[in-house]
Amino acid sequence: MAGKPRRNNSELKEEIERSRTRVVREVRGLRYELDFPRKIRRSFRRRPVPWIAAATVVGLILAFGPLRKKTVYVDAGTGRKSKSKLLEAGFLLGALKIAATVLKPVIVPFLQRKVSEFSGSSRRGRKWRV
Repeated sequence: MAGKPRRNNSELKEEIERSRTRVVREVRGLRYELDFPRKIRRSFRRRPVPWIAAATVVGLILAFGPLRKKTVYVDAGTGRKSKSKLLEAGFLLGALKIAATVLKPVIVPFLQRKVSEFSGSSRRGRKWRV
């Protein structure tokens, strides 16, 4: 410490002020360089055609990308089982439709009678037990 010359207060204050202004200037420059939204807006204003073309290409890739054909591997044995199950389900649905058509004249009057009994009993002022 004996070899270093001492500075007076005014020199130290000036040096501190210079370093502060230098730091402030560097921080402003860094903020300016890292302001990407403003850079993108300015670039879009200067050259809108490349930006629109790029957005169109990205949109087309997103729209038509999933349309590529996918390879599906099926075992020969499971294919027959699924066809027979599909055939069984179709046969069952056909049988249910025929049964519903045949039983409709019996079911409809029965349901009408039950609904009319239910609605008639509620109009008479049926007492509810608590």
